[in-house]
Amino acid sequence: MIRDPREPTALQDAVRTLQAGGLVAFPTETVYGLGADAASDEAVAGIFAAKGRPADHPLIVHVPDLPAATHFVAEMPAFARRLAEAFWPGPLTLILPRRPGVATAATGGQDSVGVRCPGHPVAHALLEACAQASPPVLGLAGPSANKFGRVSPTTAEHVRSEFGDALLVLDGGPCEVGIESTIVDCTRGQPVLLRPGVLTTQQIEAACGERLARPHELEQDAPRASGTLESHYAPRARVRLMDAAALQSALDVLGEDAAGIAIWSRAILQTRSGRVPRRRMPDDAREAARLLFAVLREFDDQGVRLIWVETPPAEASWDGVRDRLQRAAAG
Repeated sequence: MIRDPREPTALQDAVRTLQAGGLVAFPTETVYGLGADAASDEAVAGIFAAKGRPADHPLIVHVPDLPAATHFVAEMPAFARRLAEAFWPGPLTLILPRRPGVATAATGGQDSVGVRCPGHPVAHALLEACAQASPPVLGLAGPSANKFGRVSPTTAEHVRSEFGDALLVLDGGPCEVGIESTIVDCTRGQPVLLRPGVLTTQQIEAACGERLARPHELEQDAPRASGTLESHYAPRARVRLMDAAALQSALDVLGEDAAGIAIWSRAILQTRSGRVPRRRMPDDAREAARLLFAVLREFDDQGVRLIWVETPPAEASWDGVRDRLQRAAAG
């Protein structure tokens, strides 16, 4: 059931559902999340069951502010605190040492926990209302509100199409960012990028005052984190990345026989078939990120078998979009 959070009882109903161990979908600036009480292993199990997600694949815990993170976090290095102060509320998740005995199921049994303070006003209002309730819900485990491995939702209607009308969904409108948060591991003495997002390497390094490493540069294994599987974010149609020249050549070969194909590209391409749905990819990386998942879902709804996407530019600002498309294509 989609609810307008401005309704007098919408937030109260959401809080009561969460207190009772139920699930609530809520908007963030990145994508819609499927929320449960992060401190309740039983409630978190409901997320894994609803999504069809492996129970050892950790979830991100959403908190209303930096002080609230201390309920779940054992310690926060100075560089991690600088990142939180620079980008929270916002699209950044920090992997930190977990406080023993807290959020065991949400973290997949690891001794680390991913925490984030979302910037969407509806998410913030829900988290604040949860924290002030009696008994309080001090944080929400909140993976993307879709079936495991599939395209993330950026509208309330996307969520309803995944889970039906039984799930309470707070409608905060289309997500402004459109792809999941940047994830930085802060458990290994230096910041390590586990998942790119809209925040660039330069922004992160400038904020924390340290070089941002990649997992392969370090000897120890990275903690498991959300959205880092090789195949993820996949629509039903098969995604293929090609440069503009390869896209045009493939269309030339198919000619009027092109069918069951959709194209998302920056380049203006010519086709002799009128049966090829096309959307133009924005030249701006942030705008492309905002539209990415909605475009993939739109093409899926049109019943295409193949989605051909022009490979994003090899620029830092496009890292998050490129990452999501590569994982979608791996499916």
